Amino acid sequence: MKSLRDLPSVDQLLQTSEMQGWIAIYGRALTVEAARQALNRVRTSFAQENTIPDQAGLLSQAQSLLKGWTTPTLQPVINATGVILHTNLGRAPLSRSAMQAAQSVASGYSTLEYDLEKGQRGSRLVHAEAVLRRITGAEAAMAVNNNAGAVLLALSALARRRGVVIARSQLVEIGGGFRVPDVMKQSGARLVEVGTTNRVHLSDYEAALEEKPALILRAHRSNFRLLGFTSEPEMAEIAALAHQSGIPLMDDLGSGSLLDTARFGLGHEPTVQESLQAGADLVCFSGDKLLGGPQAGLIIGRADLVAKLKKHPLARAIRADKLCLAALNATLLHYLKGEAEEEVPVWRMIAASAERLRQRALGWAAALEQGQVIAGESTVGGGSLPGETLPTFLLVLSVKSPNRFLERLRQAYPPIIARLQGELVALDPRTVMTEQEPGLIAGLRSALSAAKKTPQPTQG
Repeated sequence: MKSLRDLPSVDQLLQTSEMQGWIAIYGRALTVEAARQALNRVRTSFAQENTIPDQAGLLSQAQSLLKGWTTPTLQPVINATGVILHTNLGRAPLSRSAMQAAQSVASGYSTLEYDLEKGQRGSRLVHAEAVLRRITGAEAAMAVNNNAGAVLLALSALARRRGVVIARSQLVEIGGGFRVPDVMKQSGARLVEVGTTNRVHLSDYEAALEEKPALILRAHRSNFRLLGFTSEPEMAEIAALAHQSGIPLMDDLGSGSLLDTARFGLGHEPTVQESLQAGADLVCFSGDKLLGGPQAGLIIGRADLVAKLKKHPLARAIRADKLCLAALNATLLHYLKGEAEEEVPVWRMIAASAERLRQRALGWAAALEQGQVIAGESTVGGGSLPGETLPTFLLVLSVKSPNRFLERLRQAYPPIIARLQGELVALDPRTVMTEQEPGLIAGLRSALSAAKKTPQPTQG
């Protein structure tokens, strides 16, 4: 019977060819730690299990530790769910130009805060401002790290210890527990609610202005719909009242669409340009939703108001970094050049025709020699256009244990994220990049082989 005396020493393990190779990959210190922990685990479990693994078993344990310590938790995946702006999967994928721009400034030094013309320190705020102004027609603009930060900055700079008027129907909560009332409280502003949950009248706003608030805030309900016995004044009506009273109107637009979603068979999502034209003095929106760029919070509007935001101490705490600004500028240039539908992945996915998606799904089925292609629906996601869908075609697979099969797909490299359609595993080509298809097919083949599934005839 083996005893703990039969365990090799750390030095003996390190002399093996396997560990010598791992030292070259992971470094000596980490490899030594893996060897020690593998041996300690055996010593700890010996009293209960009374077994000693052989050298191959010890090496396998050490290798598992090394892989676990060094495998990034943030890694690329194949999104086959059909949810275009999948918040859990990183929302908007970047265009090729945006990726190249970020890589360019990441690989060396840059003009992040340097003015080449003057040969002295400059401002990082200029990198997105000019193109945002040209696209939207705004007097001024700035970028911060996300839209929640943009809203917090605006409230802190313009309404601290003062009232902010908002309709009760707009006291929303978005993903991650982000609630408008909580953000308002954090900023130091005082919440002034008007109207009821389902009906708000212009007279409600008019009565609230008698308290001389600092700001009127409109929060766009981007992630749910209010239906039935409802009413709200139009944005232009609120703006006219606000301007008559000398009170700025701020619009938290959220999704940040610069294109008309109705052109693609979806409901109309208010655009940034429409908000400005309706009279908003400030508009806040996201960079990584319908804009299709990196995570960012964008603020556009009156020059005097934006200037106050730029000078506020919080602006430094939530400023955008060089990678964000590079990718954001490249994304905005697609809109400026009129090529967003072709170059920005989010819009390319939205614009994809059902027939093109059907052909791709049929190609997957043919490559796998099994599966069915059926009609289905894609969604925009990311808290945008709730209830709106786009027609698509899905590759569906019938497997004995669908949840176990989904788990196998998540363990592939790269991981594949699919969904269930009833009892079938469904994959939507709308959100799968064409360059990802070889990895998708390889992962599916591996999972199907592991599941020992009987092939099915392909149907169109």
